Amino acid sequence: MFLRRSVLTALTAALVTAGTAPAPAAGGGWQRAGDDITSGISGLALSGGGDGVRADGSTHALVVRDNKKPGQNRVAALTYRPGRSAAVKPLTWDGGSEPIDLEAIEAVPGASGEYVALASRGLVYHLTSEGSRVRVLDTSPLPGIAEGDDYESFALTSRHGRLAAVWADRGEGEDRPSKLRAAPFSFNEYGEADFGPVTTARYRAPYPKGDVRHASDITVTGAGHLLIGSASDAGDDGPFTSAVTDAGRVSVARSGKVRLSVDRSPDVLKKFKGHKTEAVECAPGARNSPAALLATDDENKGGYVNSAALCGS
Repeated sequence: MFLRRSVLTALTAALVTAGTAPAPAAGGGWQRAGDDITSGISGLALSGGGDGVRADGSTHALVVRDNKKPGQNRVAALTYRPGRSAAVKPLTWDGGSEPIDLEAIEAVPGASGEYVALASRGLVYHLTSEGSRVRVLDTSPLPGIAEGDDYESFALTSRHGRLAAVWADRGEGEDRPSKLRAAPFSFNEYGEADFGPVTTARYRAPYPKGDVRHASDITVTGAGHLLIGSASDAGDDGPFTSAVTDAGRVSVARSGKVRLSVDRSPDVLKKFKGHKTEAVECAPGARNSPAALLATDDENKGGYVNSAALCGS
């Protein structure tokens, strides 16, 4: 489950999808992965058991899109290879009605091909990826959903053979910080998500300011650092700006007890002007690799993918 040292090189390379022409690269290392408002990326999960890296150096992931109308793509496969450019391959949603507004997806540590996806209103999907299809194993709600909650973030971390989930309401502006929650996590005998006692914290992003979504995505590094993506969204045509912050810590005791803490002065690791970063992913359990895979939902401008050395803390 550990990323190779060479993964940063692979991640900073472009994306490619079989059967499609390469898209032009964007500035600042960003690679285009979608052309319009229906093809942005609202969440991503490294595949292949959670690290996403294969022997040929390519990196693989599943991405979700926050589409709401019937027939619009919800999940796609992404392949990342050196020297190529960006595209994605849509996958078929199999099992019940198409979800509305998927905002996050996470590989289940230790369970190859299994994922958890989250819709903005708090519905959790237990999924399995099978070739060109994503099949729903079960659905269940998050615990403690409150009126007005709008979820964009979900992460899983594993310690001592125990799983923990971390999720967040996005918050909005100065008056509404993000509500972070963490809990022991498992699946019951029916495949439904099962959450233990919930720990809660509040988070205000130090950057960007203004129309900020304090938590647009979260990931947990191998050392237990809680990285939070935040974004400013002035409308479907932007302008956009975003950042990733080392915001605190998540720990899981041998007993399974989960601790969540938020720093009083979070450290802004990197800023991204011109893009609304809605997906940030470190490899589960990776303690030594600095690479994070990033993706954006830039609304009418489509989606982009990039990488940055954020996970080595």
